[in-house]
Amino acid sequence: MHICFIANEFPLPDISYGGIGTFLVSYSKILIEYGHSVSIVGTVNSKKDIIEKKNGVEIFYFQQSKIKGLKWFFNSKKLSKKISIIHKNKPIDVIEAQEAGFAFIKTPIGIRKIIRMHGGHSFFAEFEGKKINFWKFFQEKKSFKKCDAVIATSEFVKTQTLKHINFEKKPQTVINNPILIDLFSPQDKSKIIFGSAVFAGTICEKKGIRQLCLAIPKIIEEFPEFHLYAYGRDWFFPDGRLYKDWLLDQLSESILRHVTFLKPVIYEELPNVYAKGEICIFPSHVEVQGLVAPEAMSMQKPVIFTKFGPGPETIDDEINGWLCDTKSSDNIADTVIKVFKMRKNFESIGKLARKKVINKFEPKIIYNQNISFYESIIK
Repeated sequence: MHICFIANEFPLPDISYGGIGTFLVSYSKILIEYGHSVSIVGTVNSKKDIIEKKNGVEIFYFQQSKIKGLKWFFNSKKLSKKISIIHKNKPIDVIEAQEAGFAFIKTPIGIRKIIRMHGGHSFFAEFEGKKINFWKFFQEKKSFKKCDAVIATSEFVKTQTLKHINFEKKPQTVINNPILIDLFSPQDKSKIIFGSAVFAGTICEKKGIRQLCLAIPKIIEEFPEFHLYAYGRDWFFPDGRLYKDWLLDQLSESILRHVTFLKPVIYEELPNVYAKGEICIFPSHVEVQGLVAPEAMSMQKPVIFTKFGPGPETIDDEINGWLCDTKSSDNIADTVIKVFKMRKNFESIGKLARKKVINKFEPKIIYNQNISFYESIIK
C-alpha cells in the first residue's frame, strides 16, 4: 500500500515536534519494513519549502502562508495540489490526518480518508477549561464529515471526542500508537543516577511539571537524595513569555537545587535519557494516549503516570507502575515517596511493565491491527 499522512511534525532539523512526530517516526518505520510506501505532506514555519527523503519516508513540507485570515485557504490549496501530484505518480491507497486535517483538503477520488485521533481542539479545550473556539470546532466537524473512517489512539480520546462530534456511523476502531520495544529495551543499571527521577515532555502546565516541582519539598523530607531531571521543548504563553522562565520565578531556591532542566533530545537518544532515571515520572493532566510512559516501561523502568484519561489503559496501578492525581502536588509527592520505599521491588515491577507494553503496544500487533482496518475500509 501507499499511505500518505497530512502532518507537520515529522522530526527534521529545526522542526518542532511532539507525540505526533514520535508516532510518525515509529509507525512509518514499521510500514516501510513491511514493504509499504509512506509519504508526508504538511506546512511548517520555515523560510523555504522542504523536500526530503528520510529513512524511506518521502517528506513534502511547504512554507506556511503568512496571509492573515486566509492561511487556511492557501495552505490547503498547496497540500491538495501536492497530494494530487503524488497520487498521479504513485497511487495513494489511504491518507491520514488529525481531527481537523481534512476540513479544506481536496483529494482524488478513490483515496480512503482516515482520521487518526491524536486529540483535537474540542478534546483539549474541555480539559484545559477553555471555551471551544467556533472556527476550530467548525473545522473539526467538517473534517469528520468528509472522512471515510476513524482510528482512535485510546478509548479515552474516542469517548471524550464523541461528546462534541458525532462520528458513530463512521467505521471506527481503537488502535494504540506503537512502541519500538527493541529501541526501548532494558539497559545497563550502572547508568542509573541514585535518587533521580526523569521527566520528558514539553515544559508546560498541562504536562504537570509545575505540580511535580512543587512536590519536591515533601519528597526530600524522606529522600533528600531526590533530584528531578526534566527534558523538554519550550512552550510560550500567547503573549510570547516563556513558560519555563515563569515557572522558575515560582520556585524556591530549595526546590531549584533539586531540579535540572535540560533540552529535548532526538528520538533515538530517548532511551539514554530514561536509562539515567531511578524512576521515570510523567504527571500530565491529560493525554490522548501518552507515549513516554510506555516507552520507559518498555525499558523496565518504575514509572509514575497520570490516573486521569488513558492512564489506567497503560498502567495497572501498583502492578506494573503507579498512577497518581497529577493535579495535586501532595499526591504526586506521596506517590513518589511510596515508590522509593519499594526499591526492592523495582526489578519485578519493571519486568511486568515491559510485559504489559509488549502485549499492548508491540509494533507487529499494532501493524496488523492497522492493515486489517485499512483493508476493510478499502474493500
